Amino acid sequence: MKLHTPLRVLAALSLVTTTLLAHAADFTVAYQTTVDPAKVAQADGAYEKATHAKVDWRKFDNGADVITAIASGDVQIGYLGSSPLTAAATRKLPIETFLIATQIGASEALVVRNGSGINSPQDLIGKKVAVPFVSTGHYSLLAALKHWNIDPSKVQILNLAPPAIAAAWKRGDIDATYVWDPALGVAKETGKVLITSGDLAKLGAPTFDAWIVRKDFAAKHPEIVSAFAKVTLDAYADYRKDPTAWLANSGNVDKLVKLSGAKPADIPVLLQGNAYPLAADQVVALGAPTIDAVTKTAAFLKEQGKVDAVLADYSPYVSAKFITQ
Repeated sequence: MKLHTPLRVLAALSLVTTTLLAHAADFTVAYQTTVDPAKVAQADGAYEKATHAKVDWRKFDNGADVITAIASGDVQIGYLGSSPLTAAATRKLPIETFLIATQIGASEALVVRNGSGINSPQDLIGKKVAVPFVSTGHYSLLAALKHWNIDPSKVQILNLAPPAIAAAWKRGDIDATYVWDPALGVAKETGKVLITSGDLAKLGAPTFDAWIVRKDFAAKHPEIVSAFAKVTLDAYADYRKDPTAWLANSGNVDKLVKLSGAKPADIPVLLQGNAYPLAADQVVALGAPTIDAVTKTAAFLKEQGKVDAVLADYSPYVSAKFITQ
């Protein structure tokens, strides 16, 4: 059928509009190299299928860089730890925490180099300890030093990103590090664990990782945020249903290795060292427990001189409305 010129113009405009709408919700996600079951969903393209959008996955080495990208508007959804999350909320950045990714256990730890002369916590005095500043590892390191009654100023605490930590460790430039995989795996090869984040949680200094979203994106596309959360929680449920069978599937392990950089042999321990809350747990956690944890983290960071103030109310930065049960 031959279209008259006005009809052809209308048809062309309709096609352009449809194309724009199809890509209007495309978004960018900042992920990190943590080991968690949802990495399988990421590798399988499950997020794209559920959101009907093109997702640009960008790898980041630490939460501080994620916050910078979120603040600039380059990233809409990001993964980060409770310490950088708290710092971002304290700066009143337009973010919401919509999912607790994991309650950190053995996947972050303080490792001391063999031959460094560090046999007990007190031996850390005067030693070089590397950690990404304003990370959950940094928070945990300071919490550990406080628990051991060690003045942080007596320890040479160096601000290094995980890749730089791995390189410095291999060169023998540092004595200890508080970090996560893959740098953690590198350190463990020639070092020993002094304390883990799981140990510190039992001592009253818990840390967690979370997914956050820019408030403007969440307001425009709440269905995408909910779908993103559901894919993650479905992946958690699949793992928790039968962890042994899940790990026996080499495809799952291969995908985690590819996206995290962790060693295949370390995957079981890293997964078992963390807790992955399901939907019912999320609804509870994304309320008073998380608000309280962020408030306490802010108070600790202020005490350590890492933030200038503590907000009176952190509830605007935490929401359970995107969780579907």
